[in-house]
Amino acid sequence: MTPRGTRVIPRSEVRKLLTLQQCIAAVEEAFRQHGNGVASRPGILGMHGKGGGFHIKAAFAPDAALFAAKMNANFPQNQHDFNLPTIQGVIVVSDSRNGYPLAVMDSMEITILRTAAATAVAARRLARPESATATICGCGTQARAQLQAIASVCPIRKAFAYDVDSVRARAFAGQAASELGIEVEAEEQLARATLQSDVVVACTPAKKSYLSANDVRAGTFVAAVGADAEDKQELEPALLAKSKVVADIAEQAATIGDSHHAIAAGAMHRQDIYAELGEVVAGIKPGRISGSEITVFDSTGAALQDVAAAAVVLRQAEKMGIGLVVDLFA
Repeated sequence: MTPRGTRVIPRSEVRKLLTLQQCIAAVEEAFRQHGNGVASRPGILGMHGKGGGFHIKAAFAPDAALFAAKMNANFPQNQHDFNLPTIQGVIVVSDSRNGYPLAVMDSMEITILRTAAATAVAARRLARPESATATICGCGTQARAQLQAIASVCPIRKAFAYDVDSVRARAFAGQAASELGIEVEAEEQLARATLQSDVVVACTPAKKSYLSANDVRAGTFVAAVGADAEDKQELEPALLAKSKVVADIAEQAATIGDSHHAIAAGAMHRQDIYAELGEVVAGIKPGRISGSEITVFDSTGAALQDVAAAAVVLRQAEKMGIGLVVDLFA
């Protein structure tokens, strides 16, 4: 069938078309296909400019005849200088059989949900099943989705909220407690929270590590979410060295993730990355095998997550007639 136009889908509509549970299911299946070798390796390109930078991630969806490329811009001074978000971007979804651009959609809602979804997929295999306490490090835009994702796969009864901005941590704690119906406490001493926690999610833009091996007790699952560029770091190398490390994409983690810094510091080697998440999801390698091991998910953000989530949005939008359809080639 000849395409009839390109569907433009703004963030407000993406939010209506993609739930966290839908995203978890789609991302889990994408990692399973990747682990089984069905999906091609995703691609990534990063470029730095004055005051910020861009990264492009791209992948095929093998079971949906789709190709998606996400371009995100990251400019830390945007809020101060232009009253704009730090991160902005779009996803272009094309028919992989003929290259026609089927949709252009906001990337931010998808990025938030697919990142949290990957944490949930990892937690199912790497956290202890009885995990009831969590710490969220960084109370920015990713925090809410991360806590929701963890609570959807673990029996979380209490969470701690930590941020360098204590006011933001308290605000997040109040909102999260109301939304999830669990106890959420703002904590100004990070170790006091993490040493009581079964799950720790690090989702900050930090460029220097702040979570050490002494801050994490035996049996903890750590999701390292913030380090998605070579200059970002959240986990001290010694923590990764004593942990079972599972990466979303091992090559990316060894280049831009927390594993990158541990390798550079000589605390671990590339081959010390135990597995990719896809291998664990597909059952090729086991996840957690004991209650005492520390497991780390090095989450750098894989394009296969973006294309899986974008495919859900596009299918829903087509079904419901949502989005402005334009002919880009008229």
